Amino acid sequence: MSETQALRAFQQGFWGQIVRPEDPSFDKDRALFNGIFDRRPRIIVRCANEADVTRAVRFAREHDLTTAVRGGGHNGAGFGAVDDGLVIDLSPMNKIQVDPRRRVARVQGGCTWGAVDRATHAFGLATVSGIVSTTGVTGLTLGGGHGYLTRRYGLTIDNLLTAEVVLADGRLVRTSPEEHPNLFWALRGGGGNFGVVTCLEFRLHPVDTVVAGPVFWRLRDLETTLKWYREWLPQADEAAYAFYLAGEVPAAAPYPEPIQGEKVCGLVWCHTGSDEQSEAALEGVRQVAEPLYEGVARMPYPALQEAFDPVYPSGDLWYWTGGLVREISDEAVAEHARFGEVPTAQSTMHLYPVDGAVQRVPGDATAWGHRDATWSMVIAGVDGDPGNWDRIAHWARSYSEALRPHTVGAPYINFMMDEGPEGVRKTYGANFRRLQRVKARYDPDNFFRVNQNIEPAP
Repeated sequence: MSETQALRAFQQGFWGQIVRPEDPSFDKDRALFNGIFDRRPRIIVRCANEADVTRAVRFAREHDLTTAVRGGGHNGAGFGAVDDGLVIDLSPMNKIQVDPRRRVARVQGGCTWGAVDRATHAFGLATVSGIVSTTGVTGLTLGGGHGYLTRRYGLTIDNLLTAEVVLADGRLVRTSPEEHPNLFWALRGGGGNFGVVTCLEFRLHPVDTVVAGPVFWRLRDLETTLKWYREWLPQADEAAYAFYLAGEVPAAAPYPEPIQGEKVCGLVWCHTGSDEQSEAALEGVRQVAEPLYEGVARMPYPALQEAFDPVYPSGDLWYWTGGLVREISDEAVAEHARFGEVPTAQSTMHLYPVDGAVQRVPGDATAWGHRDATWSMVIAGVDGDPGNWDRIAHWARSYSEALRPHTVGAPYINFMMDEGPEGVRKTYGANFRRLQRVKARYDPDNFFRVNQNIEPAP
């Protein structure tokens, strides 16, 4: 049977859409968030339901097609597409059901966090997600997931109740602490190695409005403010969250024109307590150095989640890297000061808190095992001009190499490019061998390998 005949047979009973290179929507459907990647799949399968995913997995196996899985397309290493293979695109699977009584959201695998935030906000609820609302729910979750609510409510995976997964043999299974518990353990941090996650259930928390926004200091204040921050953050009440940054003031409202484009350090603030509690916490921020700009106000939680969307549209070029950090030494502060002047307006360094509730979970309870870290650091060289690629990539790599001795030696999977087998092994540390055993049980042929790959145990 020819490929065309096979596709015709495959399409019978298929609910979604099959996209080929000759189709008008091909370039749009293959495009990834990170514009450095220009992958050209042979087939894109836009699935409408779990049955479509099952058929797609079986078709790919029958025809020996290398297969990528795409949710939001934000994967930094471009693993949401593959050259000359098949892409399982979950984006049409974007239904969300919120049960406000049980405080649970049921989310299909193609949803973005912005859609989830809006759906849960209608009931005054939220769960832990990232900081860019166009990010796919499934990809962020499978890597661990952290964001503004992390200090109080843990990682995204700590709020995952169940997941439905199409396995490499085409079976659809439900996982939870009681059902396929080893698979459920592996999904919580192990990336896309074990199957196509088609639906997730999350625990929700009473989060409606938050006191949030940026506080910028002049870049010359980086050493002073970072030394203050490293002491203040671990001692702060868990209702207070602030990630530290080095970057540039965006050239757009609401920032005053005189400071647009200025190199800065600062915080992005989120407080889930009262106005009075937030104001008391902010007093220390104002006293450590004179703020260049303060834009903190009470706002709906989804407004905070969407704040970075205009700064980071799809299609820009990204080189990102990072590491998990326990303590910020004086030597590390000096390196941050040395590299803190970003090369382009969108390039940045963030130190995200992953303490508080995260550290109350045992290190072997999930595949994401670095529960003793205090921060998750990302260094991102970003620009829309391909002519700046060498500059942003060199800056990000050099910055990361300088900070590596001051990290736990393991990157966070959602902030990795294609680091190869050794990088993946370092990421999981003591949990790696168990992940290999789970992989051997559920994907012994390593069908799901377009990812930060964990090879099955021999």
